[in-house]
Amino acid sequence: HVQLVESGGGSVQAGGSLRLSCVASGYTISTNHVAWFRQAPGKGREVVAVIFPGGGTTDYADSVNGRFTISHDSAKNTVYLQMNILKPEDTAMYYCAAGVLGHPAGGRWWAAAGYFRDWGTGTQVTV
Repeated sequence: HVQLVESGGGSVQAGGSLRLSCVASGYTISTNHVAWFRQAPGKGREVVAVIFPGGGTTDYADSVNGRFTISHDSAKNTVYLQMNILKPEDTAMYYCAAGVLGHPAGGRWWAAAGYFRDWGTGTQVTV
């Protein structure tokens, strides 16, 4: 049974930090593409960050590049999103996504939510 469970959200003042966690069950997270998406009220779901299988490659949305860091802990089968210098516009529900079955050879395909089969239920971040 595949499951992704997010935690770590909360309320924080602008300029503060939070670390989100995504614990996976049903597969080995370090051998999968895993992404964090977010959705603010009245807006579409947008990608925040992605980590590629093996953890050596990461990429970020321009809006968070330099402030957020995605990483994984193989021993805990967990992906993290460290969020620093938080801004009010970072307020959203944050979702962990994995389970990519296929994707194009290049480009920022990972920005499209449709490539990810498995989703958590989200954790709220309020700045």
